[in-house]
Amino acid sequence: MSVTVEEEIFGLAKNPFTKVPEMSVRMPDAYQKIEDVCLGFDDIASYMSTRSAYIGGTLGRVANRVANGEYAVGETVYKLTKNFKDTYQLHGGFVGFDSVIWEVVHKSDLGITFRHVSPDGDEGYPGRLITTITYWLDNHNRFGVRYEAYTDRTTVVNLSNHAYFNLAGHAAGPKGLAEHTVEIMSKKIVETDDAQIPTGKLISVDDTVFDMRIPVLLGDRLKQFDNRLIKGYDNCFVVNEGKDSGVNLVAKLLHKPSGRAMEVYTNQPGLQFYTANNLPDEANGDPPMIGKECTHYRKHGSFCVETEKFPDSMNHPEFPSIFLHPGEKYLHEVIYKFNIEESWKCCCNNK
Repeated sequence: MSVTVEEEIFGLAKNPFTKVPEMSVRMPDAYQKIEDVCLGFDDIASYMSTRSAYIGGTLGRVANRVANGEYAVGETVYKLTKNFKDTYQLHGGFVGFDSVIWEVVHKSDLGITFRHVSPDGDEGYPGRLITTITYWLDNHNRFGVRYEAYTDRTTVVNLSNHAYFNLAGHAAGPKGLAEHTVEIMSKKIVETDDAQIPTGKLISVDDTVFDMRIPVLLGDRLKQFDNRLIKGYDNCFVVNEGKDSGVNLVAKLLHKPSGRAMEVYTNQPGLQFYTANNLPDEANGDPPMIGKECTHYRKHGSFCVETEKFPDSMNHPEFPSIFLHPGEKYLHEVIYKFNIEESWKCCCNNK
């Protein structure tokens, strides 16, 4: 089935009641029923009050975790802010790239480009960093993001995005998420300790809950985390291994009841797959998180696919480097391709 993506229904829409722009990704299912499959809020205040969930946030300067909030270059130790329980830095610090105002520098029929200038010393990082993010959309059902950055002093950069999806619909919750199948083209994950800090090792996914080289039902897999410290997926998968360049397919998620599918393509070596483990567990008394359309966003009710280099890479020289030097360009590309798969429906109709 061919789906034409139009800016009118795909991207930034206005809530008819509040007149406030909201983040939305609307797509039909196999029966032409349109649902918004991206979590979000009706107003800016809700994004700020739930900032610890990073819903829809751009992550930087360095996405994911930095051990002890520091790293060294030679004999120089750079002390970063520690915004997670004063133990390490998470997603760029207290005022990361998710919490700044980005300037629109270019807009066309093909897309829009935003720019942010991070000053020297921002959250402890050296160098003045100029970052642009270009969002583009085409009629092949592809939504692309291109991150570029330059610095005037050697620094570290590892950008990503923390959008939450549920292909059953943003309001479908844990039941809808459990119906997804997941495929990640990865033989290894980045090993982490109990605080989710990398140990420096890459470990095989063979015979583990992390082996998703063949599509697996997410609901069945999440049950296997009941006796684990981390109650769900929040792991960096090694992707694009052995591929020197290009934007390659690294993951696919499918919600079979609706036929909605999403493929993820990137030039990055890592994919952080996260199943919203830290969103409210209302059954155990957590206060609710109310999203757009008065939806309750819950634990295990959505997923994130964060393309990136490995966490804490500046402290592990064996990992792909995230150092950026003057005169160099940081380039990170990711494409989300949305499809409708109807093969199962055709088979049912042939009975």
